[in-house]
Amino acid sequence: METMNPTMTPTMSPNQAHKDIPGNPSTATSSRQKLNDRSNGVPLRVLSEEDWQFWTHNGYIVIKQAVPKEQAERLAQFIWEFEEKDPNDPATWYAPPRADMQMKELVGSGMVELYNHQYLWDNRQTQRVYDAFVDIWGTDKLWVTIDRCNLNMPLRPQDTFKGFIHWDYDPETRPQNVQGVLALADQTDENMGGFQCIPELFRTYDTWKLTQPDDRNRFRPDITGFDDKIVKVKLEAGDLLIFNSTQPHGIRPNHSGNKVRIAQYVSMMPAEEDNEALRQWRIRSWKDRIAPDGYAFPGDPRNWEKTRYETAVLSPLGEKLLGSSPW
Repeated sequence: METMNPTMTPTMSPNQAHKDIPGNPSTATSSRQKLNDRSNGVPLRVLSEEDWQFWTHNGYIVIKQAVPKEQAERLAQFIWEFEEKDPNDPATWYAPPRADMQMKELVGSGMVELYNHQYLWDNRQTQRVYDAFVDIWGTDKLWVTIDRCNLNMPLRPQDTFKGFIHWDYDPETRPQNVQGVLALADQTDENMGGFQCIPELFRTYDTWKLTQPDDRNRFRPDITGFDDKIVKVKLEAGDLLIFNSTQPHGIRPNHSGNKVRIAQYVSMMPAEEDNEALRQWRIRSWKDRIAPDGYAFPGDPRNWEKTRYETAVLSPLGEKLLGSSPW
């Protein structure tokens, strides 16, 4: 990972590996430590053996009630307020975006540029969320991603968002990373948008790639032949979905007509406590309510987090997950 350039502005993340590609710049693009293979003999904390087999075969797993439903719903209600929208008035739902999205497939997908509010940190530092990622990684020394939320509205006839399948990391590089989505409202209706993935392509990538042109887009697979293999994962408020970063995935269009998908993106990866530039940026992001600076992260031009809200209070676990306290 690159270190901070002396000319870098104080608000910019030092992790420049994310500047021109997807991926979250609050952590490394790939860990030096491999995902858990159970060889260390450490018992699982949250996942059952059945869960583990599902995870390794399908490349994703759902942790039921990772946070209390009331805690998830509290953040959902705040997101409506932050977005200046009324959940009971669809006339307020379709305001134009406040900032240009460089990553064009995300345009119209409902990204909410909210990163460091207390309610987000409350979910990140919930013990069951942390324990689930400990199972996935096989280490308890983790950092949490500083990531945003999603408010995916029902599509109107004039809306052009079609959904997408992509990778945030080039699978050819064999990234050791995972990503996660925490449901803040029930999304059991497959028509209402939400997470979709292709476990079949996750499993067969090495043979599939041999059928693809050399100049293929490494982040947007041609999913011809996989249309009936797309899995639309159903979640209830408080459920956490964790998926392998080599899993092709994306947001599906919301064709429900009247239901809104609400989620928080949250993941963890092994702490890189020797990367002082990244550690200091993470602490500054939390303390000063600064958004990540990257290809898919335009930030909130209103700067509301910095001007309207206080720095989140962290638990002892939260301090370690941020990096302000050592493991």
